[in-house]
Amino acid sequence: MVRIPGGTFMQGSPQWVLDWLAAEPQAFPREWFADETPQIEVTLRPYRIDRSPVTVGEFREFVADTGYVTDAERAGFGVVYGPRFWEERPGACWRRPAGNGNGAGVADREDHPVVHVSWNDASAYARWAGKRLPTEAEWELAARGFEARIWPWGDTWDSRRANTAEFHAGPLGDRDRWWAWWQGQCAEHGGEPLTMPVGSFGDDGASPYGCWDMAGGVYEWVSTKSFLYDDSVVCDPAMRLTLGRYRGLRGGSWMNFRYQVRCSERMYGDPDGWSNFAVGFRCAAHDEDGSTRW
Repeated sequence: MVRIPGGTFMQGSPQWVLDWLAAEPQAFPREWFADETPQIEVTLRPYRIDRSPVTVGEFREFVADTGYVTDAERAGFGVVYGPRFWEERPGACWRRPAGNGNGAGVADREDHPVVHVSWNDASAYARWAGKRLPTEAEWELAARGFEARIWPWGDTWDSRRANTAEFHAGPLGDRDRWWAWWQGQCAEHGGEPLTMPVGSFGDDGASPYGCWDMAGGVYEWVSTKSFLYDDSVVCDPAMRLTLGRYRGLRGGSWMNFRYQVRCSERMYGDPDGWSNFAVGFRCAAHDEDGSTRW
């Protein structure tokens, strides 16, 4: 684990980031990102956070020790993005990310981040490991430090530093070209997630504290329930439906572009059993002197 020093920082995005996003060739309106504003002052005590997301091998050890069955396994299906839409794929779970009869499973992915993990599953693992899920503020500080940087390494995008759609398929640019690539991947690999061994980008993609894979890779659960930084903010109406109920997801994933893998980007998921093939997690813990709270 990596120790993050305590201190006060401004969580969220400054207005210039929303101005930049509005001027960029991306599909979302300004309101989509407005829940990142206004910035709020947050003070954290020192804490520790995993250097990288929890891997398939680590999760397998937890399951072997406890006999735990994930929400996706109990449901009999997991959520996978197919050639055009999200699908409830029979048999999809952490052991078979693409579902029954699709992909090669995880036999050769022990060092990849585990996916198809619900908030319940991630919380159960964290308890077993003597840890917890990070708060949203803890995750963001670990990702960017006390500066309002866009990505863990700074404000200049570099597709060679993170596992994103642009690493695999090139810049967003021509949407038709990207969809053709995606459909080709689905046809060849059956919807298998394009995860990579944790830490594949090393210090080139690391946060100021040396945390790996905090941009792209897999979305990561946090413990914080969804909330607005200011109740008066004008944001996407769907956001308000999640308030006080959904849990935060941070970091973006291998299937997202540069705009969705920013340090302050906020997404949310239903904690009541939902997961998909791009969602994982990492854990946090008290500092060694016991100074942080759960």
